[in-house]
Amino acid sequence: MGMRAAVVGGGVGGLAAAIGLRAAGWSVTVLERSAALPETGTGLGIWPGAMRALDTLGVGQEVRRRGRRQASGGILRPDGSRIATIDVDRLERRHGEPVHLVTRPALLAVLAGALPAPVLRLAAPVADPADLVEAYDLVVGADGIGSVVRAALHGDRYPLRYAGTVAWRGVADIEVPAGGETWGRGRKFGLTPAGSGRTNWYAAVALPEGRPAPADDVAELRRLFGDWHQPIPRLLDALTPDGILRHEVRDLTPLPSYVSGRVALLGDAAHAMTPDLGQGACQALIDAVALAGCLRGAGDVPAALRAYDRRRRRPTQRIAAAARWAGRLSQARRLLPARDAALRLALAAGPPA
Repeated sequence: MGMRAAVVGGGVGGLAAAIGLRAAGWSVTVLERSAALPETGTGLGIWPGAMRALDTLGVGQEVRRRGRRQASGGILRPDGSRIATIDVDRLERRHGEPVHLVTRPALLAVLAGALPAPVLRLAAPVADPADLVEAYDLVVGADGIGSVVRAALHGDRYPLRYAGTVAWRGVADIEVPAGGETWGRGRKFGLTPAGSGRTNWYAAVALPEGRPAPADDVAELRRLFGDWHQPIPRLLDALTPDGILRHEVRDLTPLPSYVSGRVALLGDAAHAMTPDLGQGACQALIDAVALAGCLRGAGDVPAALRAYDRRRRRPTQRIAAAARWAGRLSQARRLLPARDAALRLALAAGPPA
């Protein structure tokens, strides 16, 4: 009888881990609490390292086909003047691959389509991971920022931390010529063309934790950003309350280990980070490939998981720290010329690829 793995969570990292583990000879069951994969959702930027991970899993070309190449953009001030340029072409020259934009539902559909139907069990929440440890040779916690698997390993010793901002995001039925971000005093607004007359958008505002939600999100967004440069006001005029997501941004206190015995964490369950570098889904994909690689042919599962932890914990925690720093930079209300200079230096160094 072959080695059996239970993957808790059927998101990007969990499905990718299932594909990788099956290719490494494991029998896999994915337990997803939702009754169906999402049909709507905002876009993800798939950076070169994550695309290489998708190629390793055998689905890279399909993701490229369903996505689109991200064009270069800029980071602007509210009056439309330029702070810095986001040079995606330079990234492609350096790494041989551009950033590809794909919606979360499309990426999940590609990953799920690479698995035999019985592997993914929907409407299958996990209350006690200890039961899985008894039944399987490996348990993978890919169950997101509120991971029950992480709680079983670490309790409440490494809590989620408020990152200082409230974020809104959604998709607008409007087309914009280029993407990028606009940074004001303690707030920013981002746009990413999604094709077919649609645009992904997001906004973040530095606010105290626990501030009550506004009665009308659209009115609040128009109050905060309605006098910024075009096409932001035009996009805000096109918004309706349906489909707008609002949440306080949090990340995870760094863990001392992503593994314990025959249990491993990956993705947001291991290193939930702020969205400021656009690396959450990317790092989950890279985690999944690294985990499967360490477990291929492994006779000693705990030893293989320790190798995975050595490979992935420090890099992902560095990226999470950089994301938190970038978020704090965008929250600045004073010394904006110094903030802008720091941003240009960071972009010149280049993001994680």
